[in-house]
Amino acid sequence: MSPDDTLVLASVAQAAADSPLARFRAVRERTETLAAPLSPEDQAAQSMPDASPTKWHRGHTTWFFETFLLAPFQPGYRPYDPAFGYLFNSYYEAMGPRQPRPQRGLLTRPSCVEVGAYRRHVDAAMARLLSGPLSPEMLERLELGLAHEEQHQELLVMDIQHLFAQSPLQPAYRERPDVPRPPARGLGYVGFEGGLATIGADEGGFAFDNERPRHRVFLEPFRLADRLTTNAEWLGFMEDGGYERPEFWLSDGWAMVQDEAWDAPLYWRREEDGAWTEFGLAGRRPLDLAAPVVHVSFYEAAAFAVWSGARLPTEAEWEVAVRSDARLRQMSGETWQWTASAYAPYPGFRPGAGALGEYNGKFMVNQMVLRGGAAATPPGHARASYRNFFHPGQRWMFAGVRLARDGAGGRERAMDSEFRKDVLAGLASSPKSLPSKYFYDAEGSRLFEEITELPEYYPTRTETALLRAIAPEIAARIPQGAAMIEFGSGASTKTRILLDAAPQLAVYAPMDISASALDAAAAAIRADYPGLEVAPALGDFTHPLGLPAAARGRPTVGFFPGSTIGNFPTDEAVAFLEAARRLLGPDALFVVGADIAKGEDVLIPAYDDAAGVTAAFNKNLLVRANRELEADFDLDAFAHLAVWNAVESRMEMHLVSLEDQVVSVAGKAVAFLAGETIHTENSYKYEPAAFADMAGRAGWRVEARWISEDPAFGVFALRS
Repeated sequence: MSPDDTLVLASVAQAAADSPLARFRAVRERTETLAAPLSPEDQAAQSMPDASPTKWHRGHTTWFFETFLLAPFQPGYRPYDPAFGYLFNSYYEAMGPRQPRPQRGLLTRPSCVEVGAYRRHVDAAMARLLSGPLSPEMLERLELGLAHEEQHQELLVMDIQHLFAQSPLQPAYRERPDVPRPPARGLGYVGFEGGLATIGADEGGFAFDNERPRHRVFLEPFRLADRLTTNAEWLGFMEDGGYERPEFWLSDGWAMVQDEAWDAPLYWRREEDGAWTEFGLAGRRPLDLAAPVVHVSFYEAAAFAVWSGARLPTEAEWEVAVRSDARLRQMSGETWQWTASAYAPYPGFRPGAGALGEYNGKFMVNQMVLRGGAAATPPGHARASYRNFFHPGQRWMFAGVRLARDGAGGRERAMDSEFRKDVLAGLASSPKSLPSKYFYDAEGSRLFEEITELPEYYPTRTETALLRAIAPEIAARIPQGAAMIEFGSGASTKTRILLDAAPQLAVYAPMDISASALDAAAAAIRADYPGLEVAPALGDFTHPLGLPAAARGRPTVGFFPGSTIGNFPTDEAVAFLEAARRLLGPDALFVVGADIAKGEDVLIPAYDDAAGVTAAFNKNLLVRANRELEADFDLDAFAHLAVWNAVESRMEMHLVSLEDQVVSVAGKAVAFLAGETIHTENSYKYEPAAFADMAGRAGWRVEARWISEDPAFGVFALRS
């Protein structure tokens, strides 16, 4: 975002409804405002052949008005300096030779002061021209010139960012940092039935020639992600070896990865403490995990899509979707979005005559289309039919990713599709139930950490004390250079006990379904253990996809504290232990915490505390359903219930309906009778022998076990 957008938005909006002269002045003023924070030295430098100096952008946009409006339409107009036609022509062959693009940074003359004088001279002449009668051709050229200058305003900003990124001083274009984002909601997909559709700009109103003619396309059913890909999701791609695995990449893209040594988006840097930072207009800042990923090439976007089990949308899909569904977010104003469409002429396209006919048509080869609009795009500049285009290997522009998939499929969420399916299935069953794994969104994770501090809740403090006492014995079983995989890491508090006792650990890979908890835990571990490689993996740890790249080829240690194993029915616990054994590999160590069976007088208060925190934790499932599944649960119409089931040796949590009621969930009606419950969690309490038998069924043997004093809690060292 430019430093002046809050100042110019109102004036631009007003000018758009005002005279051509007012519109002209507003656009020209915005360019100067964008250049104002820059020194003459800043404005003269060129960081690479694809970029241009700010001074050149200011001169070129001025040359455009002088050449295509003043020279042909202002009687007696004489160019400010005939040499400027050579210096500031960009690519118009019909206008004669020009300074080679890679050498624009060699133009120390004219000075910034003289370029400013040139702009004022042309602006004054344009004011005289625009104060008189204007033909349709003049108005058409004026609109093109203003849109052209707005394009260069964005180019100016992205070129300056690239220039400043080359400096060891890492200067900031603006001092105001971006506001941190709230955690991104789960990635969702909106379905479209496809069929015959029409795309392209209407005849009325301004559009570039490459947006026309309007024409029909046939689309197969498709789904479009309802938000942009985030930095956190891109980190997951990187942690899974995304830049090291050729199976994700187009051939040309893989060649660029090798030639350019890409291992992250442009402007990302891994600091000595292991944390990632990103260089932006406000200088180098900690990477905002919730922000959309930006400054990635088409090749990277396509590889990420393959890794994600998705694809990039076509530009026709993107345009049809943005015109027809308001549920799609971040379609414009964040970052341009790569499409799978090559930049080519629409059916019936014909470039115009003369030099202005060179504006777009001559570039319709070897480039890919981007749609949307970025934070640096001038307000009001982009539209649904707008076709931006860049070469597939370029990264310095503001380019990001929106995923697509085949098949309409209605509305679904990538992670929430499973949430929706599980919730509807659980509420349709008898008795009703909800999977406990969905407790742990950002608020649920926070509430659980609060529960662990309650006086009634013994498991956390008892297990923590036990781990402190036995950590040296566990550490003695961990090989040098091992990777520790933590299942359901949460806040990683207990992890530190093992990390302190086992400095020989080389990699820590936390797995969690809660992005916010995972990000916070990973950042804290990186800060406090700078010599440890931290490789977080977002997802359901009960169905792990594979080890992070950093953990492959190393001895593995699994860590599953907190008695979470007790949340599974016995058969599911065995299945999880089997999956963990396959993931960790042969001769792996697996440290598991399990609560030991004890009296009801201790158990009931631990799951129904006097402060009501556990009740809020339980009801947060309904809050999440209201937010993510468009449900309408009335929280006051349900009560928390904790009961001890002695036959099954487990604590149970339920939500009790206090009245007869009907609740809408994901568009489906669910009826409740007064007193009917939703079974939300089991917490099995084990006799040590019963736990050893369950582990044995999954292919583990108990190598060691430690049981605390009352209230008893067990830690088991399993070996595959």
